[in-house]
Amino acid sequence: MSKVICGLAVSVDGYITGRGAGPDHGLGDAPMLFDWYFDGDTPSQVFDGFKLSAPSARVFDALAGRVGAVVAGHKTYDDSGHFGGGSPHPTAPLVVLSHEPVAQLSERQTPAHTIEDAIAAARELAGAKDVGLMGGATVTAALRAGLVDELVLHQVPVLLGGGRPFFQELPEHIRLSLREAVPAPGVTHLHYDIVR
Repeated sequence: MSKVICGLAVSVDGYITGRGAGPDHGLGDAPMLFDWYFDGDTPSQVFDGFKLSAPSARVFDALAGRVGAVVAGHKTYDDSGHFGGGSPHPTAPLVVLSHEPVAQLSERQTPAHTIEDAIAAARELAGAKDVGLMGGATVTAALRAGLVDELVLHQVPVLLGGGRPFFQELPEHIRLSLREAVPAPGVTHLHYDIVR
């Protein structure tokens, strides 16, 4: 069965956006969270236009190459300009998790009302590939439901002091097992397995 994975850029103090994030301004005042996508000399084999450092390209492409469908929350969908009618991933369709109707869905975008339904729909769309999660609330909901297998923190060396936190409150501790830690220019990639 496919795995459910998450890989998000995050500040050292745990934020995935800066202050002022909103529609068409998804990172708020923290665009530096994505600087490592473009400050290297190794082109991504998955995302056109990304030029990463060699260590980041290895980690990023290995993870992105596994993704067959993406689940993102409604807020992430809105703040990202509906992904231009596509998906945050160049080849993977998008499932939008929302308790309300979702505006402007395209044929590459599917709505779902619960995290369980969203991941089930994404698994069907992904085939043999994995399901990627995007957005703090979506990742937290999937963690609460016990549906996440792997978590990758692309930790950027900055303290934002505010913005949207990666994780919301969880009902209990979730133990992680470090699979790999890869230091790279402008980011450290921390790859964890969820301990069950």
